[in-house]
Amino acid sequence: MRKISGGVTSAKGFEAAGVCAGIRKKDKMDMAMVYSKTPCVAAGTFTTNLVKAAPVIWCKDILKNLQPKHAVVLNSGIANACMGKQGKEDNYAFAAAAARELGISPEQVFTASTGVIGQPMPMDVITAAMPELAKKLSDTADAGHDAAVAIMTTDTKPKECAANFSIIDEDIEITVGGMAKGSGMIHPNMATMLSVVTTDINIDEALLQEAASNVINETFNMISVDRDTSTNDTFIILANGLAGNEKIVKKDKNYDNFETALKVVCKSLAKKMAADGEGASRLMECKVRNAKTKNDAVVLAKSVVSSNLVKAALYGADANWGRILCALGYSGAWFDPEKVDVYLEVKSDDDDDFKLKLVENGMATDYSEETATEMLSQKEVTIKIDVKAGYEKATAWGCDLTYDYVKINGDYRS
Repeated sequence: MRKISGGVTSAKGFEAAGVCAGIRKKDKMDMAMVYSKTPCVAAGTFTTNLVKAAPVIWCKDILKNLQPKHAVVLNSGIANACMGKQGKEDNYAFAAAAARELGISPEQVFTASTGVIGQPMPMDVITAAMPELAKKLSDTADAGHDAAVAIMTTDTKPKECAANFSIIDEDIEITVGGMAKGSGMIHPNMATMLSVVTTDINIDEALLQEAASNVINETFNMISVDRDTSTNDTFIILANGLAGNEKIVKKDKNYDNFETALKVVCKSLAKKMAADGEGASRLMECKVRNAKTKNDAVVLAKSVVSSNLVKAALYGADANWGRILCALGYSGAWFDPEKVDVYLEVKSDDDDDFKLKLVENGMATDYSEETATEMLSQKEVTIKIDVKAGYEKATAWGCDLTYDYVKINGDYRS
């Protein structure tokens, strides 16, 4: 398994593009497309918010239509959410405009939108830009990068990743590549915001969906920026089979290796989202170990990274471990508070973990506040929690809560 440079165009047969349509700002790329001329099987996961944007409803519907898929078309600036019948009509027009340029049917095109809720899509601008978007499609890394830039809203940087592995007993290399956007309205339970992943593996569609669902639960669903689950969260994966491997139709070692590669890509994208949370200055990782059940481990880890008080303490580099225990205590998962150990971990220059135990059996140790402050001032901080209740574990990711988060969201629509 190798992580490689690249993104959504890394797998064979996939092209991408990004253009400046002028949806909200004239000088920002705001429309993207990912395309495979070769038909694809597809899988996806979507927001758990009861309020779902028109593109989410569309994507969930066309996943069931048994047609091969070819493309994903995306826009930033307008979310196309809470727009009723008009939103659904605009979304269909979005898919249809892309389909016309590609010579396929609208039902073979996934859509995704992100931006301001409750505003109409400027369809004249969007349809006018579609020919240029399709014309710019390319399989280069630069084209993939443009697509990743075009879906950004309050993100400060594009998010891309790719990995590959070799099929056992076949001299064939499989590539998985993806892009994502998201820095606000991100909370566990399908908190991808927007993510498109491509792969050239030949795989059964049901197994592709199972792999995607499994990986999402351990990656995108384990991040939180602000406790808000978006109306538009969408994860789409396309597989065109161009690697030429014998079709994977059962869970064997090749399936396991594919799921691992997909996890590598999605974990990297998820961590980049958490690190790029709106106004964030630090990435927080929470490792819960020795929980009674897997669900307990997941709930405990999510509770810590979602706590505004823990996030604020991280921003202030304050080793206020009481807030960590408090977040564990209201999570709903069972543990014995008098057995909990809490550590801080950071990577040193020689890439080894440096640990500082803050809490032992539910009470403070004689730790150095100066050392703790220094550790909490690093760009990436790990909080490790041993609840000594069993053998299960989970890891979640979040970020600190800064003044800039309020500033960004105080005038988001302007």
